[in-house]
Amino acid sequence: MGKNLVGNHIRKLRFNHDEMTQQQLADKVGVTRQTIVALEKGNYSPSLELAFRIAHAFSMPLEEVFFYGDNTEE
Repeated sequence: MGKNLVGNHIRKLRFNHDEMTQQQLADKVGVTRQTIVALEKGNYSPSLELAFRIAHAFSMPLEEVFFYGDNTEE
């Protein structure tokens, strides 16, 4: 099986938002810190609802937080 193809820029965005901690983001979007860790590592793909909540937490469009496919920008 291939690696999860839904990637994200959450880690970079957290640091660009006053070095927001994983726990602070988790509290903002209503999940556990472990969920944020799994998302950042690419071990978990968020539901559409969670993806929108995370994008809203950063005040960014969904496609600037998440991407599909091989994006090795980070």
